[in-house]
Amino acid sequence: MSGDFDASTWGSGALLGVTMDVLTPKIADITAEGISLSGDLTGEELGLTDADVSIRGPLAVGLDLRAVDRTICVTGVVEGTAIRQCVRCLKEFDESMAFSIHVAYEREVKVAPTAAKRIDPRKRKETPALEAEPEEPNDDLYYYVGDHLELAPMLREQLILASPMHPLCSDECLGLCPRCGKDLNDGPCRCGEEQTGSPFQVLRTMKAKLRDPGKH
Repeated sequence: MSGDFDASTWGSGALLGVTMDVLTPKIADITAEGISLSGDLTGEELGLTDADVSIRGPLAVGLDLRAVDRTICVTGVVEGTAIRQCVRCLKEFDESMAFSIHVAYEREVKVAPTAAKRIDPRKRKETPALEAEPEEPNDDLYYYVGDHLELAPMLREQLILASPMHPLCSDECLGLCPRCGKDLNDGPCRCGEEQTGSPFQVLRTMKAKLRDPGKH
């Protein structure tokens, strides 16, 4: 995902958010002048599961679609509220999110299988085949078939990519006590830094004896 959303330029095309399905626009309606789509979409409409991204309420989606040669360029912004789980204290918290979208769609072309050719073994030895390096996929490129774009899978993927890998309810979150599990944000627990008889305390006592055995 790349590109910054510019509110002053978005929406320059014909606004079809009311009359056109935001998630499945017709290819024939997308011209060089561009069209604009907007609407409030639920997680269910986008195919989101709790394992993907949990959201609170609908997401506000605004998209610009423009045909450039055989490519359809899609830019826009998504805004809403996500439900995260803090990696330190494990509590759920609401987080406002807003991110831009800058992707492209191309028609998927199915390559017909070529007929197998008989290869002379002698020629195979003379001209060894070179292994072609696989092309790296473009994360911002999607493909479509038929007469409509299917935008829901793209939006779902962009939502997942925009989610933090290690969400924190606060940068100052103290997390849970590793011994008793108490949430330290609610106050200190009764666990000492080192419990009597812990492996660390035993090791410290053994080192002290080795340094000065006469005192023990």
